[in-house]
Amino acid sequence: MLNNRVVSQDEWIAGRTELLAKEKELNRLRDQLSAARRALPWVKVEKHYVFDGLAGQETLADLFDGRSQLIVKHFMFGPDWDQGCVGCSFGSDHLDGFPLVHLEHHDVTFVSVSRAPLPKIEAFKRRMGWRFKWVSSFRSDFNYDFHVSFTPEQIASGKAYYNYAMRDIQSDEMSGMSVFYKMTPATSSTPIRSTPGPANCFLPPTHISTSRRKAATKPSMAT
Repeated sequence: MLNNRVVSQDEWIAGRTELLAKEKELNRLRDQLSAARRALPWVKVEKHYVFDGLAGQETLADLFDGRSQLIVKHFMFGPDWDQGCVGCSFGSDHLDGFPLVHLEHHDVTFVSVSRAPLPKIEAFKRRMGWRFKWVSSFRSDFNYDFHVSFTPEQIASGKAYYNYAMRDIQSDEMSGMSVFYKMTPATSSTPIRSTPGPANCFLPPTHISTSRRKAATKPSMAT
């Protein structure tokens, strides 16, 4: 139980007004930071990536599904794991369904990518009742190139490049998000990505590693 002071209405209004000014300043700073993020340079994706999906093999460009923007969720699910990461699963619970509809109406496609083989992904997806698209990069360097999966040698050394710096790594998989933009044929014809991230077909977006937490190599998952 919090022991907050009990004050008059006038004193509360004065305190709330002071806090409101700080909140507005925070919003202005957030707007500036967002503008700076949007102004970051992009990186062209020139490597050919192929993923395993329900419809067969798909390239990075295919994952856009006719839209100009692609968000890739690097879902922690290694080839030898029995199930997906708890944290990634929690986030997916809140994204599946209507949020995806709104993204698609704004010319954005969302796809999850994991190194687990497709049959494992599909079994876990059915168990969780999810409907979003989820493909496997099991036969691709995609996760390694975007610094969310790590080799046995990197794990043995205890350090790897993650979230834009060399960090202590104790898991072969980490979470992250990458955003890509596909330029139109009139503009160009190659995938592009923004700072350390993936891209798919002409103009690159940004790779954003959203999680800095250490994860167990084979996390448990509650049903």
